[in-house]
Amino acid sequence: MLAEIFYWIFNMSISATICGVIVIILRSIKKIPRRVIHILWAIPFVRMCLPFGLSGKYGLMTLISRFTTKTVVIYEIWDTPIFTSMNFIMGAENYQPIVYKTDLLARVFAVSSLIWAILSAAIIIAFSAVYFSTIDEIKKSVLLRDNVYISDNIKSPAVYGIIRPKIVLPRGFEDFEHELILMHEGIHIKRADNLFRILGFITVSVHWFNPAAWIFLKMYLTDMELSCDEAVIARLDENEKKAYALALVSSVEKTNVFASAFGGAKIRTRIENILSYRKMSLLSCISFSVLIAAIAYILLTNAG
Repeated sequence: MLAEIFYWIFNMSISATICGVIVIILRSIKKIPRRVIHILWAIPFVRMCLPFGLSGKYGLMTLISRFTTKTVVIYEIWDTPIFTSMNFIMGAENYQPIVYKTDLLARVFAVSSLIWAILSAAIIIAFSAVYFSTIDEIKKSVLLRDNVYISDNIKSPAVYGIIRPKIVLPRGFEDFEHELILMHEGIHIKRADNLFRILGFITVSVHWFNPAAWIFLKMYLTDMELSCDEAVIARLDENEKKAYALALVSSVEKTNVFASAFGGAKIRTRIENILSYRKMSLLSCISFSVLIAAIAYILLTNAG
């Protein structure tokens, strides 16, 4: 059973890598806002989480299946595949249950699946320890107002927690561009970024054997901050935009993997993004929405 799970996890990781590379290519196009790229990162992570998907005639996986791989039908109606799984490994003769083509393949997946499960559990436990240590850092924070707290134990403003998130400011930030910082952190709370951050780490813990998964997570966290910056400066005038950039420069960059930090990505990249930002028109919003839907269809559908 464990070997079968790992077989499909491995296939899912290959699909996710292909989708992630496409997102990275789109990410290099400067005219595409980071808010769009931030949404597109959901595609490779969905690929890492779901072993099957809807079949489609015009998806990327349909094209790939003609040359290097095949699909396994999960559910069909009137001989028409509805849900399928991509099968890049093609190491079995039968898939329900899996019967491997050779005894060597069966032994390889039996051993590798055990190693995979042990290390996945170890990584998740390690991340959990870091998470609770992070939460412990702000237990002595002092309430300023609403859900805003002051702490001597942090160096950069950040949102902590998921169910009842707190905006925690380091001592000395009470009066320095206070409202702009709160606006940034408030958007993180509204979008539930800390929840998605943790889900991202859990997903990567399962796909720890795939170096691309760690690269995708790092880029996703960077784009999370850049997209949050865009959401803030879309509401600001030119003077407020400059004040926001100065507040960002004055914050101390200190990465905390489980907190959405105001200074949590490369400052230079964020400043460049702020200064080059242009508000989107209604036509641009519609165009990018169509682009997201089209890319999602192309990358998330499987071959029939």
